[in-house]
Amino acid sequence: MQYLHTMMRVRDQEKSIEFYTKYLGMKVIRQSEYAAGRFTNTFLGYSDDPKSPMLELTYNWDQEEDYELGDAWGHIALGVEDIYKVCEELEAAGVPVPRKPGPMKHGTTVIAFVRDPDNHSIELIEAK
Repeated sequence: MQYLHTMMRVRDQEKSIEFYTKYLGMKVIRQSEYAAGRFTNTFLGYSDDPKSPMLELTYNWDQEEDYELGDAWGHIALGVEDIYKVCEELEAAGVPVPRKPGPMKHGTTVIAFVRDPDNHSIELIEAK
């Protein structure tokens, strides 16, 4: 068995792609439009290796309402080298950082949380 991807629905495809590529350093691996189903899937990641985990953004063309995030959704997590610098740069660019960098509760790992354009949580974990 192999972990392949995590899928999230997004309201503004271009804004979401810009967020994950410009601010989080991912690249678009592939994008497919499904006219009959009226949706687009965009796969992003850090590697062209098809075995690497990816983030799938699904844009439904006719979605009029905002999506409910639900109480079962948590977050995706990314490792970063200098969490304080990354968060400072993201905040300066207008990215919300609701949980500033610091040690996690009941531990010593330094974490922070940022929000994407659809208000999804992304946990940043400082690499040791």
